Order: sequence, then structure tokens, then C-alpha cells
Amino acid sequence: MKIHDVTLTIQAGMTVWPGDISVELYRKEKIEDGGMANNSNISMGVHTGTHIDSPYHFINHGIKVDQIPLDTLVGPADLIELPDSVEVIDAAIIKSISFTPGVKRVLFKTRNSKIWSRSPELFHEDFVGIGADGAQLLVDLGVKLVGIDYLSAAPFTASKLTHDILLGAGMVLIEGLDLSKVSPGTYTLACLPLKLKDTDGAPARVILIEE
Repeated sequence: MKIHDVTLTIQAGMTVWPGDISVELYRKEKIEDGGMANNSNISMGVHTGTHIDSPYHFINHGIKVDQIPLDTLVGPADLIELPDSVEVIDAAIIKSISFTPGVKRVLFKTRNSKIWSRSPELFHEDFVGIGADGAQLLVDLGVKLVGIDYLSAAPFTASKLTHDILLGAGMVLIEGLDLSKVSPGTYTLACLPLKLKDTDGAPARVILIEE
């Protein structure tokens, strides 16, 4: 068995969605300065780094982070790698993929994955996201969880419609995955977001288990 950690490291100065607060992570108490222990503080938005979107993020009556069933977040997942030429994951792209029959969890590895090693400190507006027709087809296929390798599942210029479709169907999204070192295939996904009460999102530690 091999375990792949596909979580971005949360750190001060990391890329966040435009308009979100920057990460502050610091030790307020230091042993080397005479403190009894090292004691750190953190301040950040709930959609920072590798995180989940609950339906409540865009759907006011949707379920919140602490209400998501764990069996949605843990189980078999298809990791699909798409060519660098793909600009948007649309219905035609979805139709071309051979998913595992009955798949409930799908992760997309795109050219976005190269960002994490080349220029992770910059926000890239031209990232690959899921188009509205692709989102609807994923819903029609019965997918319950979708993950992608940048900070939004939807294209930068068309965020609301894709989110409305996916989250409106009760889907859970994992955004900000680092899939750069993982090959396509079927894995056991374990995604454990912080159990934050009544929230629209939460940072998560995400691993893929390869048998």
C-alpha cells in the first residue's frame, strides 16, 4: 500500500482566491525567547489551500460542512488526467472519459498541477475548470464528489453557474488539490475537512491510497 498526500501546505504568503484574506501563521510564544512552549496562531479563510466546498457555499439551503456524511468523503475515486490542451472540462471531455462503472468520486488532474511547482505564489486566472455543461453531465452520471487541482472547480470567468449546478445537486467539491506527483488511476480517497460548524467550506487533509 502507498499513501499519496495531495494536500497543499498551508503557509504565510501562499496563493489565495482574489479578495480572500492572506494567511497569517506565526508563533506567538517561542521557547528560544523564554516561553514555556512553542504556541502558534493562524488566521485564514475557510477556502484556503486544499479545501472543500459544501453545497451551502452557493446554495443557501444546502448542507454545511459539519453535515456532510463521511461516506461521501471516503471511498473509491477515479483520478483522471487530461491533456494540457484542455482549456475547459466540458461535456465533450466528460463523454470521452472511461469512468469506472458507478463511480461516485472523480478527481481531475489538468495542466493546473504544473502551477504548484512553477509559480505557486501567483494567482493564475487562466486555470482549467469545469464548464456548465460538463458540470451538468457529472450530475447526470450520479457523481457525488468532484476534485480539481486548482482553487476553484469552475473557470475563473464563469464561477457561479458551474458551482450552482454542482452544489445545487448536493455535490461536494475538493479544490486546491496537488496532483502533480500522482498518476491517473483508481484510488481510495480520504478527505477529512475540519469540522467547522455551519460553514460553507473548510481546509482539508486529503490523501489517496494506492493498493
